[in-house]
Amino acid sequence: MGLIFLVGFMGCGKTSWGRKLAAGLDYEFIDLDHALEAQAGLTIAEYFTSYGEEAFRKLESEILKTTDYPENTIISTGGGLPCFFDNIDWMNSHGQTLYIQLSPKALGNRLENAKTQRPVLQDKKGNELVKFIEQKLAEREGFYLKATHIVNGIDMSVEKLIEVLD
Repeated sequence: MGLIFLVGFMGCGKTSWGRKLAAGLDYEFIDLDHALEAQAGLTIAEYFTSYGEEAFRKLESEILKTTDYPENTIISTGGGLPCFFDNIDWMNSHGQTLYIQLSPKALGNRLENAKTQRPVLQDKKGNELVKFIEQKLAEREGFYLKATHIVNGIDMSVEKLIEVLD
């Protein structure tokens, strides 16, 4: 199957499902957010604060396109990565893309209860968080829907993901 890029909104489960899928297929796993942090020597939040979104998006795209991926690898991407430059087209031409789709309400519940703080959410909660997600998702979903495969993030299993990819 080669390279499989997981795309979707923050909180949809790209990293956790990526790890499970990689284990199920005996593939390598790469989290591009972690690769970016390792290369930059800063967390994503620190990089955003220091250099701004435009510089972050350029670096993120560069890391996507210059990483030396092992032959069979699951790659978890940042939530915004498919939406900038030609990133979604690049991923589609270098492997398969899998969009983990969830409703704004489901994403809101996950993000509100997440252990990881996401600076872009700035302590938004409840309806305010859901409205923010609805707005961002409206901007991004056109890119996500270009994915090779689209799966419902609610009713997922490694077996179902493997079935979709075959």
